Amino acid sequence: MTKAGQLEEGNASKVPMPAGSNKGISVMDFVSRLVGIAGTLGAAIAMGTNEETLPFFTRFVSFSAEYDDFRAFRLFVIVNAIASAYFVLTIPLSIVHIMRSAARGSRILLIISDTVMLALVTAGASAAASIIYLAHNGNNSTNWLPVCQQYGDFCQAASGSLIGSFGAVVVFLLIILLGAIALSRQAKRHVV
Repeated sequence: MTKAGQLEEGNASKVPMPAGSNKGISVMDFVSRLVGIAGTLGAAIAMGTNEETLPFFTRFVSFSAEYDDFRAFRLFVIVNAIASAYFVLTIPLSIVHIMRSAARGSRILLIISDTVMLALVTAGASAAASIIYLAHNGNNSTNWLPVCQQYGDFCQAASGSLIGSFGAVVVFLLIILLGAIALSRQAKRHVV
């Protein structure tokens, strides 16, 4: 029976998949990992070099804000640096998946480790986002005043670095979905 005939009869799951059907998914995985490197590395560098100094009455007395004044920002920089290194280390596996679309064990390993890294990057970005929210808006019930009125450049750079980190969260979600789709296609191919 032809492929079209099987599809019309509702036997779509029994239609054999072409051998190179996971190659496109593997290429998308590779490109997504490159985008993830840019996002996490950019976020870590932007936050890690973020500082602003304000003079107070005289030039000898000043107030400064640096990323390492806040533990959440330190966590953010460390987590994004780890995620960037992780993306770099998983590029060779992504290349192997482009050349060998049938690789199954390494895909499972990548999905598990990508999920762990997703949780790590989400935790770091969320912790930094909560501090940035307080810096922008303050908290009236605890008498925390918004400091972004004084430290505008510091807050702007910190807010900008969040974009790269939350972009990496989206990249990790995409990569996990791509890996799951590739595994499900392999499972269908082995059933037939």
